[in-house]
Amino acid sequence: MSIAIVTGGASGIGRAIATSLVNRGDTVIVADLDAAGAEKVADRLGTLNKGRAIPAALDVTDADAVADLYKGVKAEHGRLDLVFNNAGISIGGAAEELTLEHWNRAIDINLKGVVHGVQTAYPIMLEQRSGHIVNTASLAGLVPMPLGLPYTTTKHAVVGLSLGLRAEAAGRGVKVSVVCPSFVDTPLLTNVNPGLPETSMSGDAKDDIKKAAPRLYTAEKLARDIMRGVGRNKALIVAPAHGRAAWRGVRLSPGGAVKVSAFAVNRIRGKS
Repeated sequence: MSIAIVTGGASGIGRAIATSLVNRGDTVIVADLDAAGAEKVADRLGTLNKGRAIPAALDVTDADAVADLYKGVKAEHGRLDLVFNNAGISIGGAAEELTLEHWNRAIDINLKGVVHGVQTAYPIMLEQRSGHIVNTASLAGLVPMPLGLPYTTTKHAVVGLSLGLRAEAAGRGVKVSVVCPSFVDTPLLTNVNPGLPETSMSGDAKDDIKKAAPRLYTAEKLARDIMRGVGRNKALIVAPAHGRAAWRGVRLSPGGAVKVSAFAVNRIRGKS
């Protein structure tokens, strides 16, 4: 039985990860800014009669709050085996529409939220000489993704952070993986730029996204991929298959990948 923390656990990918962990008998702290949502998920997972789910209110932009939660879990349970730094926000819009508020919010949540988790979890795991940190990035962290530059910038940073930390952690008992999914059918697609100035992509962008990427993956299938990748200690967990194909295409022809992305932009803008 593992002791795990999942941030952004009240919905989408985080909820699916928490469900997979509880189903296999783990104790999971379901952490989310949406405290009521976290409690609802934990209550539902408690009916599975397998592992244990504990709700926790958490703002990942608050470094002290993250540290208090992670250290508190270690103190209560004696160890911290798995940390899924998964909380994130969707930012969309053309470059000329974006404001510094869009950029700062993306950096605060998508990047610094992961940094805050790593900053506390890594020393704990080094001390116990065991543990696995799993950071959620995106396929947008591996390929050019226009119409959402703050998002793709932060996700590229999470990939770099994770791979660099994995190299440092090698031989010290701590594992590090980064998850890079293609478009997943989660509330992020229907809640773009929450609380931020509106752009052409604000609100429900699912229909626009499906013009460029009609095949949306489910959070439940992705959670299975994630748990399989964690079990195999994979550095990069890229899913589904068409996402891995896109990643290979970028490595083979970066210029060609940019042209494909430009074509997708034109489809969204209705030019083709």
